[in-house]
Amino acid sequence: MKKGNEGPREDDLRPEYSAELIRQGVRGKYSARYRAGTNLVLLAPDVAAAFPDEKTVNEALRMLLKIAQSSVRPSTKSKAYRRAASRVS
Repeated sequence: MKKGNEGPREDDLRPEYSAELIRQGVRGKYSARYRAGTNLVLLAPDVAAAFPDEKTVNEALRMLLKIAQSSVRPSTKSKAYRRAASRVS
């Protein structure tokens, strides 16, 4: 069941936030990217400082994925392991 409206709320804006800054905000600024399926990721400042642009971040992540995939052995229960074992026999 829904609870009824409990009456008017007090202004709960913290004093450190200026109401003027909130009025300048743009509603739905990133909604088109969100609908398009783009993943936005916030990097830690020390990580962001290591990369000059998004292209180098993507290249580094792709390289890491390639290394991780090549260094992982399939488990004995996986289909890839059974296929490889059947070829050897």
